[in-house]
Amino acid sequence: MGLILAGKATVLENGRGVIHTVSRTYERPSVIRLVYMVHRPRPRVRLCKREILRRDGYRCQYCGRKTRRLTIDHVIPRHRGGGYRWDNLVAACPECNRRKGGRTPSETNMTLRREPLEPKATAEYVFGRYTDDIDEWTDYLEGW
Repeated sequence: MGLILAGKATVLENGRGVIHTVSRTYERPSVIRLVYMVHRPRPRVRLCKREILRRDGYRCQYCGRKTRRLTIDHVIPRHRGGGYRWDNLVAACPECNRRKGGRTPSETNMTLRREPLEPKATAEYVFGRYTDDIDEWTDYLEGW
């Protein structure tokens, strides 16, 4: 509302009713557009357990089992120089994580289901879980 009142944004979609003040009535926006573009660096997905599990589809990357009790495994163990990076961390069930232990997947004859990469911070990936029930956003997130 502050951006709209300051003239820095306009209302594109009014899907949430109105806001009444003593002297005026304002649309309560659900989608706004900035009057001028503020250039910022592209966002990156934060490296944390939740995002690793989300990237891997909540499945063990060794056996493919979908379970609630997933752990994070270092593909190359930390004591062998493997770092805390997107390309070295995968979701693993406790059984596969114990079986692999402090060894590499090739030493234990275990293969990864897919190569661990940093997910791109697209609008669908970053905001998708917030817009599942809001159809009015889909037209505006396509080209982001």
